[in-house]
Amino acid sequence: MVPPDAVVLSVGDDKITKAQFDMILSSIPPQQQAGAQTPKGRREIAEKLAEILTLAQEAKVRKLDQTPKVQTQLMLSEDQLLANLMFRDLADNAKPDDAALLAFYEAHKSEWEEVKARHILIRFHGSNVPVAEGKKDLTEAEALAKATELRAKIVAGADFATLAKENSDDTGSGEKGGDLGSFGKGAMTPEFEKEAFLLPVGQVSQPVKTPFGYHLILVQSRSPKPFEEVKPVILKRLPSDLAQKALNDLKAKKAPVYNDAYFK
Repeated sequence: MVPPDAVVLSVGDDKITKAQFDMILSSIPPQQQAGAQTPKGRREIAEKLAEILTLAQEAKVRKLDQTPKVQTQLMLSEDQLLANLMFRDLADNAKPDDAALLAFYEAHKSEWEEVKARHILIRFHGSNVPVAEGKKDLTEAEALAKATELRAKIVAGADFATLAKENSDDTGSGEKGGDLGSFGKGAMTPEFEKEAFLLPVGQVSQPVKTPFGYHLILVQSRSPKPFEEVKPVILKRLPSDLAQKALNDLKAKKAPVYNDAYFK
């Protein structure tokens, strides 16, 4: 068993103890942590560290660290490290209560919005949906004309679900009358999503073109996910937001002064 104060790496006058080396290991990216726990992995990291120390020592011998450019870079590197540590500390110490979580939920309600919808897909030649056996491989113009005709029938009173079962090239939802269930933002193609989240509830869209073909969309409902459902997501996001607010407060107290003659 190697004690914490035992030197595990020496390069010239620089000495790294086990405790220091363990701290270095704990700071590497999570995806590399597993390898760092093996003797081979620790040795590889030690060899890289030895290279860094060797080059740094030689740079000091050659007084590269004394140039104004390097002095500025070293100062900024140290400040950046401390700034990152401070921001992380602000986030780690943020303890949002239920009132703060609920306020965040209310302020970002649109992000949790979900749409319940049906659609009818009319594919055309070259789209991402293969033509069904026995069906004509429609041109884009023919697909648009068919979608437009179906929309006219629905507006005139035809049942959307029935027409979806008879005509939709999305066989999965077509069998269910075009039912897509509920979905949030990011689940559909951008063109489809934009229309679904803007279309008034109960109305049928104009034909919407996507890589899959032309869609007719019927929005049945639109509402945000319940607070309790998204609370775990908010718990992960809010500390960073609170840390940013704390940073803004610190900046207000420090009152940075900018030379407008230079920055203009």
